[in-house]
Amino acid sequence: MSNPRADRVKDVAKLAGRPARLKRRQFLAEGPQAVREALLAHRSAVAGRRPPVVSEVYATESCLDRYPELGDLAAEADLRLANDDVIAAMSDTVSPQGILAVCHYVDRPLEEVLAARPKLLAVMVRVQDPGNAGTVLRAADSAGADAVILIGGSVDIYNPKAVRSTVGSLFHLPVVTGADFDDLVEQLKEQSVAVLAADGYGDIDLDRLQDESALRRGGGLPTGNGRSSGPALEGETAWLFGNEAQGLSEGELAAADYRVAVPLYGQAESLNVGTAATVCLYASARAQRQRA
Repeated sequence: MSNPRADRVKDVAKLAGRPARLKRRQFLAEGPQAVREALLAHRSAVAGRRPPVVSEVYATESCLDRYPELGDLAAEADLRLANDDVIAAMSDTVSPQGILAVCHYVDRPLEEVLAARPKLLAVMVRVQDPGNAGTVLRAADSAGADAVILIGGSVDIYNPKAVRSTVGSLFHLPVVTGADFDDLVEQLKEQSVAVLAADGYGDIDLDRLQDESALRRGGGLPTGNGRSSGPALEGETAWLFGNEAQGLSEGELAAADYRVAVPLYGQAESLNVGTAATVCLYASARAQRQRA
């Protein structure tokens, strides 16, 4: 493909906008890493007779020369060669990396995720910044969380910036979008999943919870959820991460079982939601894995 003004090029470029994404239930994955993970997920889905992940791939010859494995993977999808001008016209980035994929939405129903009896969940409540949302999702993937849930009113996880920020993690673990907060919390409590609100003003210190978890492993504290002193990090847990500017509302905080604060040892006023999510999720992941 050599004409950056072709109709197909314009159709792909429209996926940078939310209306086209919603109408077609497709989004863009850009760059070698994101496309690689999309294609690996596509291969797994096709082998498992599940719906395909990738619709089509556009790449320059020079990109495929640098990353020959992408050409092999893309051969299982609809691979089309394009020049730099075409890729630039399709792309949402200032400096395209020579390859992008048109992908189908990959979110899962909430019922499916909860039916799998998850041990660790990351819940985004009105997180608005695409970069932050992508960072939280990537942190959840890195910590081995079972799924990420976005409450209605949160940023569109298929926003190009959010997709880029996940660095491929969007294709690694189940993602639920548009969930109802009250319904989610009710179902989590029915499954005895502890709902923890990450709150800078929380009355429980995350360090304390980690110390207590270590004591339980050593026999110094009884096992169980430790309701008298705080939640057991090694238990099934859903972390709530709130809006960047406003945090979690009083109603959302009240719905949680516990409000947990990440201690600040320096002079910073607070942590970015992505950083806070990383610290909290890894604390739970470590406790759960050492328990196992």
